[in-house]
Amino acid sequence: MFESLSEKLDVSFKKLRGHGRLTEDNVKDALRDVRMVLLEADVNFVVVKQFIKAVRERAMGQEVLQSLTPAQQFVKIVHEELVALMGGSLSPLDLATTPPVAILMVGLQGSGKTTSSGKLALQLKKKEK
Repeated sequence: MFESLSEKLDVSFKKLRGHGRLTEDNVKDALRDVRMVLLEADVNFVVVKQFIKAVRERAMGQEVLQSLTPAQQFVKIVHEELVALMGGSLSPLDLATTPPVAILMVGLQGSGKTTSSGKLALQLKKKEK
């Protein structure tokens, strides 16, 4: 699922290449693509609307840093807003309770729950949990 999201977002970000700054038109086009990708991934409409608004406010007319292209600057803004949307901080698992500890994995079909569970199990095994 995340590969599909990444590929679709990459296509929209490529449209920003060759511009010296982030303008209203190119930000609008890129945000339309981002909105469609998120809605196709079953993200709640209200969440998408708030996310797009936050990205638009940060990106409008922002000067591109010398070391970044407009596409890279836009990706940076989208990344920072996604991190903020997801909680913004790392929360370790609370394994202090009496074993066994239940961990709920939730996601759409094909989104990587089994793979993530296997990787998590391996990490916990290495920590002797």
